[in-house]
Amino acid sequence: MTGAVAMAGSATDALRLPPWLRHNPAMVAEPDPTLQLLEEWHRGDERSLARLVEQHLPWLREQVDRRLGPALRQQGEVEDYLQDAMLDFLRDAPRFVVRDGTQFRALLGRVLENTLRDRNDWFRAKRRDLARKAPLPTESVLSLDPALQRSTTPSRDATRNEVRDWVRLALELLEAEDRKIILLREYEGRSFVEIGTELGMTANAVRMRWVRAVARLAEVMKELRGGTVPPATEP
Repeated sequence: MTGAVAMAGSATDALRLPPWLRHNPAMVAEPDPTLQLLEEWHRGDERSLARLVEQHLPWLREQVDRRLGPALRQQGEVEDYLQDAMLDFLRDAPRFVVRDGTQFRALLGRVLENTLRDRNDWFRAKRRDLARKAPLPTESVLSLDPALQRSTTPSRDATRNEVRDWVRLALELLEAEDRKIILLREYEGRSFVEIGTELGMTANAVRMRWVRAVARLAEVMKELRGGTVPPATEP
């Protein structure tokens, strides 16, 4: 009886498939392991981190190459640099979970493109510094899928930590100069005059750029919390 039920269930499942898939099992998509691998990496499993890189790096390399083209090829050993940049981001940026592999690739594609556009080693070092100064609580994981976001009322400290982490994640998607102005002003306490001297701008120009950058940061945070990765600007 059990075997008959199993066979009947299998037949029913087959009928639910589109006709072009019923006789071609190889075309049935395998479950996306991205979310599980991220969760395992958050628990400290280095093998899951390696599998995330192995699974997504070839696509990310092709995507970044398509968008940046010759400018990318002038960067030298791009494959190694991309892998290092991906590992740095996953290790030092706020922890997050995603809806699926497509959303993961959209986010990583933006981050890696920003990194490669200007070989942003300054920001990579700053990211590590922020991670050291503000270590994440073990339960702090940002969800880019609104369906997975918690419905309980967090404590005041947890809310402060979460906002801080959304800011850090959104910073990854800003233009390099906007990101640098915010970090110099908000995290290092520099004056507009000091920032202008470093960037070759007047203090007033820096102030105006800072206002626009903060507004853009708020927009990016809102989009990320709603489950959308903002599209990249054209190179």
